Amino acid sequence: MKLIGLTGSIGMGKSTTAGMFAELGLPVYDADAAVHRLYAPGGAAVAPVAALFPDALDQGGIDRRRLSARVLGDDGAMRALEAAVHPLVAADRVAFFAQAQESGADLVVLDVPLLFETGGAAGLDAIVVATAPPDVQRARVLARPDMDSAKFEAILARQTPDAEKRAGADFLVETAAGLAPARAQVRSIVETLRQPGWISRRPR
Repeated sequence: MKLIGLTGSIGMGKSTTAGMFAELGLPVYDADAAVHRLYAPGGAAVAPVAALFPDALDQGGIDRRRLSARVLGDDGAMRALEAAVHPLVAADRVAFFAQAQESGADLVVLDVPLLFETGGAAGLDAIVVATAPPDVQRARVLARPDMDSAKFEAILARQTPDAEKRAGADFLVETAAGLAPARAQVRSIVETLRQPGWISRRPR
């Protein structure tokens, strides 16, 4: 079973690209969705995160907006949050892998926003980066509710620049041209990964 990392900076179309892999029948592990589950009432991250940031606790779960407002721009707080949450996400991911392997999947996609930033590229067979020109990225992000230029710049400051992500990728999905071209790129990537002669980046 090959492990394919999918990443991309905010506004680059990564989530839409993940959906295209899912349309082709590939299991897709959504790290952000996993965090949502862990932050929900009864989730494994609620107690440790609430211990660090009590104001983020709301009705038995973690309010992500409050949490984001608390940690954004505070490197120490962000490191503490990541130290508490990342091991829980990793355990959730391992369970997902096991289930996918049991089902006979030959390719599994890991949709991880901060793949390069967290050192998550190690152990993957290939890395796919969703990308778009900066003006397209900015327009997409600023069209979101509860987003402004200052928040956008603060998020960008925490993310590896798109040029570096592109340089570290095995495959690119250019998302600015529309859905049909992006789907064609995703289909081509899957076909390539399934070729017998394709060489993984992961040491065997």
